[in-house]
Amino acid sequence: MRRFLALLAMLLLGSWTTLAAAESFTPAQRAEIVEILRNALKTDPGILRDAITALQDADGAQQQAAMRSAIAAAGNALTKTPGDPVEGNVRGDVTVVEFYDLRCPYCRRMLPVAAELLRRDGNVRIVYKDIPILGPASMLGARAVLAAQKQGGYLKLRTALMSGPADITTDTLRAAAERTGLDWDKLQKDMTDPAVQARIDANLTLARRLGIQGTPAYVIGDRMMPGAVELADLQSAIAATRQGQKQ
Repeated sequence: MRRFLALLAMLLLGSWTTLAAAESFTPAQRAEIVEILRNALKTDPGILRDAITALQDADGAQQQAAMRSAIAAAGNALTKTPGDPVEGNVRGDVTVVEFYDLRCPYCRRMLPVAAELLRRDGNVRIVYKDIPILGPASMLGARAVLAAQKQGGYLKLRTALMSGPADITTDTLRAAAERTGLDWDKLQKDMTDPAVQARIDANLTLARRLGIQGTPAYVIGDRMMPGAVELADLQSAIAATRQGQKQ
């Protein structure tokens, strides 16, 4: 009986208009249901809690299903875009896709976590998707690290910038570039290459398609993991992806 009442409460909370439109109940029947629930809630308030929990679970399941569909639709754009920066085992059996902003404090917090992940697991491949969403300084940094690829310095400059001041300027950028052995004049020229901006635009478009609203965000297999997460969470998602590949 409790389960039945919780179901009625869930329907009333989440889809009463659907019930009315479908004309499943007459107005008198609906009024009677409301009265039954009102009386039941007086004696057992937990019914409402159960209904809300059921609604949240249903919403979560729908969101997960929608996300899996979006990830599947993205296909190779996620893991196999030519020229995407890669760290770890380029032939790894699991790819972790990280959407990040160089200035994001949570992304910076994940820098040692990713390093530890790669240290412990030699069969993981990380693909970096620069999405400069925190203003002009982020865009400046993103253009710089992507331009640094032409000198084989993406990872070095990325680490230097994410370990330095969050307010990326031309001066801090030049200092980081020279400290990591990059040719500053060439870097400046390569930053104006339309291909660099095209890569950033493609990353931003892909992030929007996936519904990513903040950084960092990780895609592992058919899972999306938003925000700074624990190493154990990444390892668990990787293990689940490996298990799914065996089936």
